[in-house]
Amino acid sequence: MKVTQILSTAALAGPALGSTPCCEGGDYDVIVVGSGPAGIIMADRMSEAGKKTLLLEQGGPSYYITGGRERPGWLNGTELSRVDVPGLYKSIFANGGDLVCPPDVVNAFQGCTVGGNTAINAGLFFQPPASDWDLYFPESWHNADMQSAISKVRAKQPSTDSPSLDGKRYLQSGYEAAKQWLVDGAGYADVGLNDGPEDHQKTKVFGHPIWNYEGGQRSGPAKTYLQSALQRPNFSFQTGTKVVRVIREGETATGVETSTKEANGTSSICVKKGGRVILSGGALLSPQLLMWSGIGDPEILTNLSLAGHLPMPSPDWINNTAVGDKVFDNPNTFIELSSEAISSFDYSYDDPTISARDLYLNERSGPYTFASQTSAFWNFIKQGDDLVGCQGTIDSSGAMDFTKNGTMTLNVYGTSGLRSFGRVGLDDKGIATPSGGFFYSDPRDAQAVGTFVHGIFKALPPTLKPLNIAGNSTLEEVVKWISTPSPYTLGNVQHWSSSCRFETCVDADTRVIGMDNLFVVDASISSPLTTNPVMGTMIIAERAAERILAL
Repeated sequence: MKVTQILSTAALAGPALGSTPCCEGGDYDVIVVGSGPAGIIMADRMSEAGKKTLLLEQGGPSYYITGGRERPGWLNGTELSRVDVPGLYKSIFANGGDLVCPPDVVNAFQGCTVGGNTAINAGLFFQPPASDWDLYFPESWHNADMQSAISKVRAKQPSTDSPSLDGKRYLQSGYEAAKQWLVDGAGYADVGLNDGPEDHQKTKVFGHPIWNYEGGQRSGPAKTYLQSALQRPNFSFQTGTKVVRVIREGETATGVETSTKEANGTSSICVKKGGRVILSGGALLSPQLLMWSGIGDPEILTNLSLAGHLPMPSPDWINNTAVGDKVFDNPNTFIELSSEAISSFDYSYDDPTISARDLYLNERSGPYTFASQTSAFWNFIKQGDDLVGCQGTIDSSGAMDFTKNGTMTLNVYGTSGLRSFGRVGLDDKGIATPSGGFFYSDPRDAQAVGTFVHGIFKALPPTLKPLNIAGNSTLEEVVKWISTPSPYTLGNVQHWSSSCRFETCVDADTRVIGMDNLFVVDASISSPLTTNPVMGTMIIAERAAERILAL
């Protein structure tokens, strides 16, 4: 894999930290900041179009193919890192090593590595329904407009609902229990969860999870789009390089100011005249970069300036309170369920069972070919003219106080159509910090999620028993329970989005309002989606590439 760790000192010559950086003109047509799913796609499509493109990533390697070598001993002698093995996904929450962002980068659980969050998440890969595009996105971003982008993602990125190469489905006792409950009892349709791409639906559907895996291993944009880009002579990829801010002259972005662990101070990397800078740092870091570039809420910019982090004089600021505003994450509820028919399975990082280990190493088969989820389902709750999406994902084991054999965990997310939002601010050191306590700040949201839970509880078979909430709870009792803080309620899923929205922060071409050639393309510009965000973010990136290249 061709990865440039540090460009030549001549290319990176620039000012010391705290001075006003400048760019006299550079070699690149496009600089993309961040190698998460959107950034990788943008870099691939820009370089494919003949643009001399530089992709910058502050973190280091992840997958084996990217140079990642962090792994348990039972993977020694293989071409696998911990990232490549889907069944090791949960271990990243306990010890993310160099894969996750340290607290001096962002105050949240996020991926700072090649692939971004696609290198640390479960790999769930669900297409958003047509209603997401039609209801929550601007003109030219509706479902009919997105079909080319959807087709490109589905063609480029492998996915599967049967990841084990021996063709068998493993850990299916929980799936069968859930199917009896939700399909036979509650009337959900048992479907392929990404079927029907043109007019895709997620209304009262249940099925096997779909992951962006291939060959029994984690895939994702780092294994697909990035590998295409690396074949082109006009593409460069630089890791270990943090972008501090965008360098701009008025409304024109001229480059980026960067820092590396090896260098003292900061340096400048410049774009050609007429070039473009694309921020793809994610829904927390992209707003931070805008703020550090003098674009954002004037109160936050004033504090940055007083702390010495914003050398730009205030007359040059672009004041916009929409930067960082209305950030979204899914409110998560853990419901623990028990049945004599369920055989629970716990994944181990260092010491998997011999049979599971050998199945994986020798055949890329067995439980370690997936990240523990056994089923997923969706429905919408209608509230007046509003539709609120709700998602359930069922795991292969219990959690926290309920880990005996025979237990499994249902995660319930509120998704699209929710009205409770937070804000991305900056701490005293200027580090992105999402506000807390905003879940269910609009009480209609708790009512919607509670209605979803109460509705499926009414179909519970006698063989399946909730353990941390009574199955016969009234709607009012469910709403109160999900809204009351506990280890099982009001949890962050870390699916951050919506912090630089269309029409207020960026225009329909994803260009930052007030700027000529600065763009944001990542989950920041996405409205809350009905599904896990990765596939939707990749579709957004493909559409953004079409729009930007047409300018």
